[in-house]
Amino acid sequence: MRIIPNNKGLGARVEGIDLSAPLADADLRTLLRALGAHGVLCFPNQDLDAAELARFGARFGELEVNVANMFHAPGHPEVMILSNKRDAEGRPIGLADAGQGWHTDMSYAKEIALANVLHAKEVPVRDGRPLGDTQFRDMHAAYETLPAEVRERLEGRSAIHDFQKFWDMMRIRPGSIRGPLTPEQRAKRPPVSQPIFRIHPITGRRVLYCNPGYAVRIEGLEEAESEALLDFLFRHQAQPDFLYTHHWSPGDVLMWDNIGTTHNAVADYGPDEPRYILRVQVMATLDYAALAA
Repeated sequence: MRIIPNNKGLGARVEGIDLSAPLADADLRTLLRALGAHGVLCFPNQDLDAAELARFGARFGELEVNVANMFHAPGHPEVMILSNKRDAEGRPIGLADAGQGWHTDMSYAKEIALANVLHAKEVPVRDGRPLGDTQFRDMHAAYETLPAEVRERLEGRSAIHDFQKFWDMMRIRPGSIRGPLTPEQRAKRPPVSQPIFRIHPITGRRVLYCNPGYAVRIEGLEEAESEALLDFLFRHQAQPDFLYTHHWSPGDVLMWDNIGTTHNAVADYGPDEPRYILRVQVMATLDYAALAA
């Protein structure tokens, strides 16, 4: 196995490993360290079915079954289908708008996620250029570059994160097939409190854990100050120096850190430009510092 980092910031390419085979303990340790160091890992030229993708993801923690998942691989509710394709009757076969807008998956839940693992089967291409990039921002760097006075003001504070905020933003986008959350779905995902600064379970360093997709209010502050500070945090983390963009190829398995990054799916392809991706989400259920030691 070879890990080839990008020149700077986020991202690394992992070669010389077949993810369809069971993952050895030594390789698990190596990949955890790489995930903490680089935030986003690309495994090119893979060919996994839903069961193999789930087996790989489950080596890093329990896999989530999304409360609003309308599309999943047969027999595998933990494997979501992200696609704009339709069946012979014109019905969608996958969630077409997943991830569009800057956010951190599962920050809206008490049990947060360690990582996402996506496997590209079909990638839209136009004029020889792949479409549907996934963008990332480095939340280790975002924390470390905060002004001292902002860090002091927010030390020990938490923000409320709400699943419905992002869901409703997606519903109003053109072509969305999302309906309103049902009372049952809403009850399963009530707003939760998350620390604005948290210790990363692999690196042991602090990260800024506050994203524009789900964070709605800073606890203990007046509304105006909360809005001003959230606006500052969202603008601060949007600096170009923190950005990394992944350009997809068929066969890519992309694994990213959901604690040390935020992400956004670029919706620059049309309904006649097919995209098909399998996805699992790994919850932060293990002692990662011990596993990576």
